[in-house]
Amino acid sequence: MTAIPRSGPAALRRGALPRRRAVEIIEAAARVFAERGYHGTSTQAIADVLGIRQASLYYYFASKEEALEEVCLLGVAGFVERAGAVAASPGKAGDKIVALIHAHLAPLRERRDFVLVFLRERHHLPDESRHRVGRLSRRLERIVQDVFEAGVRSGEFRSDLDGRLATLALLGMCNAAPAWYGIEPDAAVERIAAAFGRLLVEGICAPPRANGRGRAARARPGPVRPAAAG
Repeated sequence: MTAIPRSGPAALRRGALPRRRAVEIIEAAARVFAERGYHGTSTQAIADVLGIRQASLYYYFASKEEALEEVCLLGVAGFVERAGAVAASPGKAGDKIVALIHAHLAPLRERRDFVLVFLRERHHLPDESRHRVGRLSRRLERIVQDVFEAGVRSGEFRSDLDGRLATLALLGMCNAAPAWYGIEPDAAVERIAAAFGRLLVEGICAPPRANGRGRAARARPGPVRPAAAG
């Protein structure tokens, strides 16, 4: 389980409650939200999973809305930082795209419930909370788009590639995976990232250039391997 960010529950930020218990509370909230959805969840349902009284839950969260916000923030925690590190690393744009896909999918191994809740339920957040979460999403989109556009400028990707649409395509594929991850046989994160990477990178690479004898040089992308990101 990823460490709780500074934006975690107020009581946890003050250090007033045991950290381990706070983590258990958040994990239980994520599980219930993922299984039942926001409207199908109550603080009583979360308390029941933990075997505590509903009133005890309010030491950790003031409301169901606050619980949802904390789960959503953990669902996207670290995405921007990992993506930024991949984008800033040396190497070809195609390799970075594969590494970005791998970094985006890696949290499914330990935080699938959190990711599912972020993807499915964040629109139920109050406006202020939704805007905070939305800012993180937009930063992630900008990082990915910059990598696509850098590949166009370097000539690695097709000159007619629309970086914004390519970004939405990448995130759309990755964000669909949590729905069937763990259900589809043999669909490990590394295998999914490699397959998605081939679909994208081989489809957007610039066409081979003609050599001096008028024949097209066979410039194929290198092997697609997920980088160690996230």
